[in-house]
Amino acid sequence: MIIYKIFGIKFFDINFNQFTKLSKKGLVVFPAAPALCNINKDKIYYKSLKNSDIAMFDSGYFVLLLKIFKGLNISKFSGYKFLKYFFKHNKNKKIFSIETDEINASVNQVFLKKFRIRTKNFQYIAPFYQKNKPIEDTILLKILKKKKPKIILINLGGGIQEVLGSYLKDNLNYNPQIICTGAAISFFTKKQAPINSLIDMLYLGWLIRCIFKPKQFIPRYLKSFKLINKVINSNIKKIETNNLY
Repeated sequence: MIIYKIFGIKFFDINFNQFTKLSKKGLVVFPAAPALCNINKDKIYYKSLKNSDIAMFDSGYFVLLLKIFKGLNISKFSGYKFLKYFFKHNKNKKIFSIETDEINASVNQVFLKKFRIRTKNFQYIAPFYQKNKPIEDTILLKILKKKKPKIILINLGGGIQEVLGSYLKDNLNYNPQIICTGAAISFFTKKQAPINSLIDMLYLGWLIRCIFKPKQFIPRYLKSFKLINKVINSNIKKIETNNLY
């Protein structure tokens, strides 16, 4: 198992089988390239990434930049790919999900039933959390402390979900697995761009998203060019280990 410390964040170059052998506790994040470009400006988001236990290489663009400029051969492990295995691996389990609204909560609940994953009365509709600001949600904390779910799946947008996940990690009185895959579940429920395994494997998820919602995603991905300089100027520490976190 190889861990790369990049921008002070612990990125794991692992597959799903290796992931299942790790501790079933801690904060797992999937930072996208546009969000990584913004870590110098959004200090709260950056702090949440550094507070994570595992960061996955979600972005094919980020992986390509690391190969071109740093000579690293890293396997992309997107939120889409992760969830594809995660749902099958967690059949018949109860997962607490944090949702954007009632509609998505209902759609996601119906989808998860296909895997016999139970979320009924185990969902929370998040209030509006502001970006670039600390998150404090005592109502959610109280619910989680009472129900004590082993797995918390946060289905909120990037830049928010990681901050919330970090807040929960630091304030809960027990240590669950907190997974921040954001809108990735929407690829399966068809509420977002129609991405499949081939598109994900070819690193073309960004293109489908731009075609599907150009006004939202084209400006977002254009900002990702800033990541080139960040990668070039980064100091990367490689850690090879057999130890579990």
